[in-house]
Amino acid sequence: MQQSLKDKLIEALKSSNLVKEEELNRAIEVHKTRGGTLGRILVEEGAITQKDLLVVLSRQLNIPPINLSRYKVNPEVIKLIPEKIARRYKLCPISTIGETITIAMVDPTNIIAMDDVKALTKYNIDLVLASEPDIDNAINTYYKKEQEKEIAELIKDDYADVDLEVIEEEKINVSEISDESEKAPIVKLVNMILNEALASRASDIHIEPQEKTLRVRYRVDGELYEALDVPKKHQNAIIARLKIMSKLDITENRLPQDGRFKISFRDREVDFRVSILPITFGNKIVMRALDRSSLSVGLDKLGFLPETLESFKRAIARPYGMILITGPTGSGKSTTLYSILNQLNTMERNIITIEDPVEYQLEGITQLQVNPEIGLTFANGLRAILRQSPDIVMVGEIRDAETADIAIKASLTGQLVLSTLHTNDAPSAVTRLMDMGIEPFLIASSVIMTAAQRLARKICPYCKEEYKLSDKIIARLGGNASKILDMKKPVMKSKGCKKCKNTGYYGRMGTLETFIVDDELRSMIIRRESSDHIKNYAIKNGMTALRDDALKKFAAGMTTFEEVLRVTAEE
Repeated sequence: MQQSLKDKLIEALKSSNLVKEEELNRAIEVHKTRGGTLGRILVEEGAITQKDLLVVLSRQLNIPPINLSRYKVNPEVIKLIPEKIARRYKLCPISTIGETITIAMVDPTNIIAMDDVKALTKYNIDLVLASEPDIDNAINTYYKKEQEKEIAELIKDDYADVDLEVIEEEKINVSEISDESEKAPIVKLVNMILNEALASRASDIHIEPQEKTLRVRYRVDGELYEALDVPKKHQNAIIARLKIMSKLDITENRLPQDGRFKISFRDREVDFRVSILPITFGNKIVMRALDRSSLSVGLDKLGFLPETLESFKRAIARPYGMILITGPTGSGKSTTLYSILNQLNTMERNIITIEDPVEYQLEGITQLQVNPEIGLTFANGLRAILRQSPDIVMVGEIRDAETADIAIKASLTGQLVLSTLHTNDAPSAVTRLMDMGIEPFLIASSVIMTAAQRLARKICPYCKEEYKLSDKIIARLGGNASKILDMKKPVMKSKGCKKCKNTGYYGRMGTLETFIVDDELRSMIIRRESSDHIKNYAIKNGMTALRDDALKKFAAGMTTFEEVLRVTAEE
C-alpha cells in the first residue's frame, strides 16, 4: 500500500531530527482536528522553515524541488489545465517538451491528481516539488492573468480604444460615459459579474475602484473572496451601467446613493439593493442580493433546533405583544423577521412594516420606507401606521426611545409588534430598553420573547468526513461542551472540494438563543435586576444559550468546532 504524503513527511522528519518530537506530535493533532496539510501546519507553528521542509520532502520522495517565485510560466502552458483542477490538487503546470508536461505539485503522491491531469492533457507527466504557498501564489497570479485576457476579449478591440482612465471629475463627459455603458461589451461584462455571483451563491457583490484596477469581490457564506480584476479604463462605464440599472443619478459622484434593481436568474426573480459610496479612486458599489425564494422555505428551514423553533412558534401565535430579534449586522435578523411575516401573511391580517431600507418586497404586505430628509422617521411613520388599523407591525429597527415607546404601547393595545435591537444576547434586550428610558412595567407587560441570532456556516455535505473528539477540542470549547458532546460519537470536519471552493462550508444556518418572558421574569424586570441575573434564571429554567445551541449543531454534524468558536462567546 502506497504511503501518503503525510506518512512520508513524518518518516522523513523523524529520521532528519529537524523537528522536535513534541512539536511533530502537536502538529499531527492539529492536522487531525482542522485538516489542511501537515507541512503547512509545521511551518505555521514555527517548527520548521518552508525551505527546510521542501528539502526534506525532496530527498524523501526523490523528486527535484523548484522555487516557483523565480520561475516564469508560459501562458499557453497554463491554458492546458483549468483553474479548478489546479486549485483542487494544488498544482501548477510549468512547461511542455514534446509529449511531456512538467507539473509542480504540493503532493506528488496523489495518484488521482496525476491520472486526471494525464487524461485531461493527453501528456506524459514529469513532476517537480513546490511549496504550498508558492503553488497558491502561482495559481492566483497566472490564472488571474488568463481571466483578464478573457475580459479583454469580452471588451472588444473597437471598444478598447476608448480611453476611460480616471480623470479630473469636472472633465468627465457624462453623456459619453452613459453611451459607452450601454454598449454590448459593457452590458455583457456586468451581466457576467451578476451571473457568476448568483451561481456562486454570493449574498453581496463588492465593486471596488483601486488605484490601477477595478476589483470585484463576492461574499459567499459570510466570507469575502476576490472574483476578478477589471482594467481601470472600463471603471466609469461599468459604474455608470449599474447606476442606470438602479435608476440612480450618473452625474452625481460626490454623495452616497442608494437604489435597487431586479433581474431574472434561473427562473426566479432576484432583487439587488445597491449602495454607492464615493471613495478616493471612484464610486464603490456594494450590491446585496435579495432572493425572495429564500423566504418561502419558512422558519422550519432556517436551521433552528426543534426546541428553539417550538418557542418561536408559540410566541408568534400570540395575538399581541412584542417580539425582538437581536444581533449584530449581518446576523440574519431581517431574514428571520421576513420569514415570520411570510408565515403570518393571510387574507384576514393587515400587516404593515416600516423599514430602512425595504429589503424584500412581499406581496400582500404594506411596506413603508423611512425617509428622514422629509421627516418620515421610524417614530413618525409608526404613529401613522397605527392609524391604519394593523394586526401585525414590523419595525425594521428600534433606534431611539421615542420609537421604542410607541412600539411598546402599540403592542399593549392589540398589535403584534416585531422588531430588532443591537445587543449581544437575548436577555440584554430588556436592559437595553431600560437604558433607552422605557419604564420596566411597560417592558414586563409587552415583551413576549427576545431572541439573539448569529449565522453559522454549514459544513460542506460533499466533502465532510468523520473524526473523533479529543480532550483538547472539549477544553477549547469550554462551558457545557463536556455535557453536550459525546466523546464516543464522531463529529464532522471537511477537507474542502470544488463544490465549496475549498472552504469546507456550504450555506449558512441560524444559531438562536430564545428568551421567553414568564411571570418570574416579569417580576425581575420590574425590580430592575441586572441582565446577568435575568440570564442565569432563564438558563436554569430551560433557555438554550447561543454557545450551547451552536454546540448541539456541532454534535449533530451540521457545523465545525471552529465555527462554534467564531460565532459564539463562552458563557
